[in-house]
Amino acid sequence: MATTIKLTKAAIDAVPLPPAGKRAIYHFDGIAGLELRVSSTGVKTFSIVMRPAGKKPERVTLGRYPGLSPEQVKRRALEAISKLAGGQSVVAEKKLTKIKAKTLAEVFIDYQTARKDLKKTTVADMERALKETFADWLSKPLDKITPTMVQERHAKHGKDHSEARANLAMRYLRALFNYAQAEYQDDEGKPLVDVNPVRKLSQTKAWYRVDRRQTVIKPHELGAWVNAVLALPGAEMRDYFMTVLLTGLRRQEALKLTWGNVDMDGKTFTIVDPKNHRDHTLPLSDFLLELFTRRKAVTVSEFVFADHLGRRVSNFRCAQAAIEKASGVSFCIHDLRRTFATVAESLDIPAYALKRLLNHANGADVTAGYIVANVERLRDPMQKITDYVLKSAGIKETAEVISLEQKRQHG
Repeated sequence: MATTIKLTKAAIDAVPLPPAGKRAIYHFDGIAGLELRVSSTGVKTFSIVMRPAGKKPERVTLGRYPGLSPEQVKRRALEAISKLAGGQSVVAEKKLTKIKAKTLAEVFIDYQTARKDLKKTTVADMERALKETFADWLSKPLDKITPTMVQERHAKHGKDHSEARANLAMRYLRALFNYAQAEYQDDEGKPLVDVNPVRKLSQTKAWYRVDRRQTVIKPHELGAWVNAVLALPGAEMRDYFMTVLLTGLRRQEALKLTWGNVDMDGKTFTIVDPKNHRDHTLPLSDFLLELFTRRKAVTVSEFVFADHLGRRVSNFRCAQAAIEKASGVSFCIHDLRRTFATVAESLDIPAYALKRLLNHANGADVTAGYIVANVERLRDPMQKITDYVLKSAGIKETAEVISLEQKRQHG
């Protein structure tokens, strides 16, 4: 049973400490529900314990002694009692106040925790976009970021830096606000973030129009490009660039390929957890099988594309510059994926097979759902693409090479 004392400095100072590991509780004359909890180490904490009208009992911590004087404790206690008696949850109010004060940086942390399927590359790009576009907003609560601020920042960043990056940053910001509206709600399910300010860009049609990059290595450039790649001094760079061109893999998909996901006997390899999260298995053409066999014989790393010390290939800038100088062809690595797709389409490879080669979703295409494009059915299309590229480069001389331009003219 708790002891009752007076709410005075002398009475509070005089309370004895409980035994080690124990805690004593004291009540006060004249203020029902006010408690003083005393630990064995001398920590004295004031609380109000009572039931709001129609709700579960609550414990509201008022603060510690001597940080709070008896007069301050009494004032805070009466305020809490008044709210609780009126059915207002003080705990819920504190929680809502804390949530409303969440900054953009804190929301980003919560977003990453909730979205467990986010790839590291996505998180890194979001972090980069937030820092380069909203560095001065990261410490702001969300309700301090207005539609007008968003519109002005979008316009400025697009003008001063990049229209594409300005759009991307705003899409990331929109995602964080959408998350906040769904996640941060009061007890009645009402969102605490009322407005997604990025909507103003759509309402005012202020998004920058950024055309999707469509560059490819043209048919008449393939020979010079491939031979420039094969002339690189480092085998790991040569093999990496040729593999990406002959498989259509994305940059990171090829980089993270491990020998554990290569089946040399079955002449296949698998990309685990790619962009669309569906494992992607492809056949190895004869050229790639020879390339992988040669690499495996000298490898000292779990990664297919690693140097003689076992380090994954990186710093493509020098190799890319050497290829561009030798071939006269300017490109980015993703252009190789577009080139792969363009060559495949020109060779009349069926659309379903092409989608499977690129690991694209079939979307609303119902017919595609009944077609099982297994790996062996992709082996012939993959070999045709390899043959075309190697013939264009003069590496493989058999069979006729029809230029893509001729194909389009006669198609």
